[in-house]
Amino acid sequence: MTALAPDTEPAVRQQEPRSAKEKWRLRGPLLPALIFTIIITQIPFLVTIAISTLNWNVLQPGDKSFLGLGYYESFAGLDNYVTVFTDARLRTAVVNTITLTVSVVVFSLLLGLALAILLDKKFPGRGLARTLLIAPFLVMPVASALIWKHALYNPDYGLFNGVLNWIWQLFGAEQGPTIDWVSSFPMPAVIAALVWQWTPFMMLILLAGLQSQPGDVLEAARIDRAGSFQTFRFITLPHLRQYIELSALLGSIYVVQTFDAIFTITQGGPGAATTNLPYEIYLTMFRKYEYGEAAAAGVVVVIGTIIVATFALRVISSLFKEEVSR
Repeated sequence: MTALAPDTEPAVRQQEPRSAKEKWRLRGPLLPALIFTIIITQIPFLVTIAISTLNWNVLQPGDKSFLGLGYYESFAGLDNYVTVFTDARLRTAVVNTITLTVSVVVFSLLLGLALAILLDKKFPGRGLARTLLIAPFLVMPVASALIWKHALYNPDYGLFNGVLNWIWQLFGAEQGPTIDWVSSFPMPAVIAALVWQWTPFMMLILLAGLQSQPGDVLEAARIDRAGSFQTFRFITLPHLRQYIELSALLGSIYVVQTFDAIFTITQGGPGAATTNLPYEIYLTMFRKYEYGEAAAAGVVVVIGTIIVATFALRVISSLFKEEVSR
């Protein structure tokens, strides 16, 4: 009889649970950053929530002090939040915010996808083309808005009217019509400026998704004589789904907070045609001096942004899991 060979594989040792002291020792280097983050983000947010429950107008000060910041009239409870959801002006701002955000995200995604597909191909000067297409995203938002307002939209010397006049002169007319783009098309004017700014952002995320496609799958599709459209529809587009979701969610988080373009190009007008929630909060705070109402609107915007950001983080975590599993 042959003796059984002993098991040569070492037994798997179960990791002993760390003590509380050991856990705090490992977390110690992160504590300064955590404390700093809490001080500059969470404490001001809690103060904002507290202010949102007060009837506080700087032009009509009361006799009750709040943390030495000023004097308010009385405790309002949830009245300011009721005003946020029932006031006609704020409802218009909500509709404008949704219209602006959805339009910018959709158009930026479509243009970004088209540019990402083009840049995924090999051609001479591809590196230079990528740099030039990324450039709009690197321009400061205020500078970008000023370029669109004066260099492109201006009715007297703007590029758009200059091109129209040149086209009219080609057909024999002395001068074409002068269009005040900002006054005639306020919302499309802001949307166009923001699409120009955010398309590179979408393009970079989608280009990363295109370049992460498995090469063997694409090679198998070519061997099976799948056309370019079929490959894109049945292989590339499903692969890009999470990248498209991530682009849309992150873009929505940023675009919903747009203030620079509206303040610079239209000042929220004409009327309230382009007034979104951030700009309405600015008007409530610095024109009407209603601190409590402005704080309540700000809290609503932050909570909505947090909800969208939660979905974005889930998409990001799923992408990381997929990369680790490969």
